[in-house]
Amino acid sequence: MDIDFPYHFDGRGRTATTDRDDHVRDMIEQLIFTNPGERVNRPDFGCGIRRMVFAPNSEVSASLAEVMIFEALKRWLDPAISVSDVRNNAVNERLEIRIAYVLKARGERRYLNLEITL
Repeated sequence: MDIDFPYHFDGRGRTATTDRDDHVRDMIEQLIFTNPGERVNRPDFGCGIRRMVFAPNSEVSASLAEVMIFEALKRWLDPAISVSDVRNNAVNERLEIRIAYVLKARGERRYLNLEITL
């Protein structure tokens, strides 16, 4: 069992835990939504996608975000996952993100869909 994110207490008043699959999904979300420089002990952690808030939401920006996400996942989560594909779609003020990855511990394919308002 791993600590659940975001941190909270369970019904017994203890630190909430989660299974490994959910924990890996939580780690991916933390990485994507953290900007480099936000973590004191790991100033280079994060992918920086939130810094694109003032960039035009276009296919070019979506392609750049794909590269940023893919590289960050490869760098920080390589021991836990193998990234198969990252696809982004710019829709109005939203950036839709679809990540396909394989859990290395089990060899199972997983998908994560996220949406960011830019």
